[in-house]
Amino acid sequence: MELWYTERGIVPGLALGIEVSKVLHEEQTEFQHLAVVDTPLLGRMLWLDNIIMTSINDEFVYHEMISHVALNTHANPRKVLVIGGGDGGAIREIIKHPSVEKAILVEIDRRVVEVSKEYLPEIAGALDDPKVEVHCVDGIQYVRDHKNEFDIIIVDSTDPIGPAVGLFEGNFYKDCYEALKEDGIFVAQTESPYYNKDLIPKVNKDIRSLYPITNVYLAHVPTYPSGSWTFTMGSKKYDPKAVDFSTKPSYKTRYYNHDIHQAAFALPNFVQELINK
Repeated sequence: MELWYTERGIVPGLALGIEVSKVLHEEQTEFQHLAVVDTPLLGRMLWLDNIIMTSINDEFVYHEMISHVALNTHANPRKVLVIGGGDGGAIREIIKHPSVEKAILVEIDRRVVEVSKEYLPEIAGALDDPKVEVHCVDGIQYVRDHKNEFDIIIVDSTDPIGPAVGLFEGNFYKDCYEALKEDGIFVAQTESPYYNKDLIPKVNKDIRSLYPITNVYLAHVPTYPSGSWTFTMGSKKYDPKAVDFSTKPSYKTRYYNHDIHQAAFALPNFVQELINK
């Protein structure tokens, strides 16, 4: 008998089915339904509320692009905050940068962190690094309580439903701005340009109201709806399109490189029209 997990509802009228060879873990946490499954096509996968969060086979695209673009844009990133991202993938990429002295993960659901460590060690293994702090608290309140403290804030959130809704609001973006130092950078995942045509211009407008340099960039993440995924960056000082890569460290990646960094900001016309609405 074949077993399939189906993601439906996050995009009205669209469903994505994944054949599952084994359900490795399933539970209802305090905040959401959590499952880890093994699949023939994509390896082990993490699902939250029946929505795909990550898979072993393609997670590197998302985690490298949400992290290295900002880290290479900043002149000297030493203290980096990740809101969400309990699987640890963004943290793994952040600590590849030798300038980073402290990487802080704030994930509201402790079980996401614990289960990821157990079943997704390729992604979550860096959470035990001595440079890393993990706080299982509300990220919205955390940034509100930490002013002028971080060089970079990365919002590695789930989709804008359930406990993540507040991570797409203007007040939260303002609190993040105030939690950054005077040359800080903010970056957030901002969904598909094909299916989130109302969210992306709203977020872009909110970020542009705070930061003198605001950009949207793209990556291709196969397991996310449409495969095309946006990230929105706000920078107080540094232009991500004007990075001097000769001064940047080298480290191993599978998707991100200096050419990809520059190309990611070349947007199709329909995306340019979307963010300028």
